[in-house]
Amino acid sequence: MPDVRGRVRRPAIFVGPLLLIVVLMLPARAAGAEPAPGTEPAPGVSGTVPPPPPAVGESIPTYDVVLTIGADGVLYVRETITYDFDQSGEHGIVRHVPFRRGDRVFEVRNVRTSSSTGAPSRARMTRFLHDVQISVGDRHREVRGRQAYVIEYEVGRAFTPRADHDELVWDAIGTAWSVPIGSAAVRVEAPVPLRHVTCRAGARGATIRCPRDRDGPYAVDFVQNALAPHEGMKIRVRLPKHAIAVAAPRYVPPRWTGDWPGTAVLALAVGAVALVARRPVPRRAGAGLIAAGLLLVVADAGDEIAARGPWAFSLGDPCLAGLALLIVGAGIVYARRGPAVIGSEGSPGGSTVGRSRREPVGPAGRLPP
Repeated sequence: MPDVRGRVRRPAIFVGPLLLIVVLMLPARAAGAEPAPGTEPAPGVSGTVPPPPPAVGESIPTYDVVLTIGADGVLYVRETITYDFDQSGEHGIVRHVPFRRGDRVFEVRNVRTSSSTGAPSRARMTRFLHDVQISVGDRHREVRGRQAYVIEYEVGRAFTPRADHDELVWDAIGTAWSVPIGSAAVRVEAPVPLRHVTCRAGARGATIRCPRDRDGPYAVDFVQNALAPHEGMKIRVRLPKHAIAVAAPRYVPPRWTGDWPGTAVLALAVGAVALVARRPVPRRAGAGLIAAGLLLVVADAGDEIAARGPWAFSLGDPCLAGLALLIVGAGIVYARRGPAVIGSEGSPGGSTVGRSRREPVGPAGRLPP
């Protein structure tokens, strides 16, 4: 048998060090290669292809807020926002102001907007879930570059009366901004001396203390730099009792107030829809169930809407029962529509079910083969 190991070992011993030298020299030449004499690169340009510059997205360079506590207990807010738009263009900005925290409801009103840079500043308010969305801009015009906006509004019933003091807890910037904020400043003003004012910055639940810029007897300034997206500045103010007129807080039940009976009825209604198609139920019964369900929903929601407005609507047990009747009634009406359409003219389920009306008929009324 020929000596195969000897034949393979000698080329391997020769090729192995050669490959190692080549591998070690390649990175060194790529990193430290010098241009040929007389071919110096242009100023500011290296011998290799430079990497592309990092993409610059939207940001808020400065965000200034003035919170003025009125003697009437109303919080007057003025926000000056400098926004850097992307070169692709946007239609404006959207500020999310909370009007509901759990059962607690605030009154966000008298919204005014403007722009010192001439950008479109028309305001549109939309209540969505727990926030009031203030859209500033124009749907038909795009803006680019750096623009400045001013948003002013009032917040009623923002103070919470305590046993020995009245307290205000308010996020001056909010955590809904999806862009970084370079520098933020919040000024708190009051008609009485401010002795207990604190500020915490960061995401929800963060406890980073904001640096104080200037302190005075009736005004306190806080500053915070380099806020990441969805980070805000929460202000907490404690005033002595009867220092200002504090309105009683307003509480509205949550959206879902139904107990287990109403939830069980709604679940049974969803399951009953599958049985409707198997059992013949008159179509009039479905219409009656729909009417009864609508009456229950209107009766349950009417009192809350009349007393507190449309956003006080909640799903209670009567409303859940009404929704159950609506679901079953709609299922009956939909299930009974099938035979009336499939049958022949004037007689659902007639002898010509499934036949085309234009099919030719042979002698003695029989179909041709």
